[in-house]
Amino acid sequence: MKKILVVAAHPDDELLGVGGTIAKHTLYGDEVRVIVMCEGESLRYQDNVGQQIAMKSAADILGVTEIRNLNFPDQKLDTYTLTELIKPLEEVSSEFNPNIVYCQNGGDANRDHKILFEAANIAFRPLNNWLNEFYTFYTLSSTEWAYPRTFIPDTWNDISVVLNKKMEAFLKYKSEIREYPHPRSMQAVETSARFWGNQCCLEAAEVFMTVRRIIR
Repeated sequence: MKKILVVAAHPDDELLGVGGTIAKHTLYGDEVRVIVMCEGESLRYQDNVGQQIAMKSAADILGVTEIRNLNFPDQKLDTYTLTELIKPLEEVSSEFNPNIVYCQNGGDANRDHKILFEAANIAFRPLNNWLNEFYTFYTLSSTEWAYPRTFIPDTWNDISVVLNKKMEAFLKYKSEIREYPHPRSMQAVETSARFWGNQCCLEAAEVFMTVRRIIR
């Protein structure tokens, strides 16, 4: 059994970027925990739209052991010092001792994603003997809108057997689902998985960039 930690900026980023991979890890007996940095509602919505409930419901479908929201304000990570963001991530690392970490890509269009990656890259630096793999993931409606486009995948994870779980979990994020052809529509999420999979003759896949991979 491996210990997997997913670090996302906002509720639904974890699902869009790594939902299938989470479901696959739990299917094969790995323990998965998820950290979401921001509450994800204050900037875009006037009222509570149920992000916390949706986040927990999606996590239950994917088999996540624990999902924890650190409740930093949405789109305001740049108002904190980097050390204030690093500290809670280091605490989680020391508590959980993850073997694999998945995080937002540092080149995304969303500023919170960029800052979170900067903090995570320090929090999960190779100072311990438990963390062996560190990857960034592709988040629909952020990674593809970045410029310059710096996300170049080097790892394809076959999620064919769990794509239905990813789609089922995404349905819980009712406030985030858009009409097709928006990239966060149900059809586009599935199409994206099939697009990445077809590049390697797979039915569906999620893609990652390797930050560090340590073979001990």
